[in-house]
Amino acid sequence: MKLLLLALILPWPAFADALVATRLIRPAEVLRAVDVEVQRGSQPGVASDPMQVVGLEARVAIYPGRPVRLADLGPAAVVERNETVVMIYRQGGLTILSEGRALGRAALGDSVTVMNSTSRQSVQARVTSFGQVEVGGMLAP
Repeated sequence: MKLLLLALILPWPAFADALVATRLIRPAEVLRAVDVEVQRGSQPGVASDPMQVVGLEARVAIYPGRPVRLADLGPAAVVERNETVVMIYRQGGLTILSEGRALGRAALGDSVTVMNSTSRQSVQARVTSFGQVEVGGMLAP
């Protein structure tokens, strides 16, 4: 009887699902539903639902059969390194557009260094859309 009572009081391990890769996923690849499958067994930091990872970008290589860790994923980049971007500066009613070159990759809302094509000055900008960044007064953290 004491053994049964002890078994009811002690915590039991929770069995949940974990996602594993079905193929080699290279860094900077965007995950699709066919790239992962559900397996029994829970691990800390591992995604459990395919909808958690679909559309995210791999930050590192994920090998077939290995768990898909949420820390290894991030938002997909919308600006690539060396891509020509439109730099937008807005202050009050003034809007200035200029062309620049992204010096790194960045996702929507991320900060990226951009070199102005005309002046060759580098500035920090925030990605607002595909191929568009915003510079200047709107960059408050």
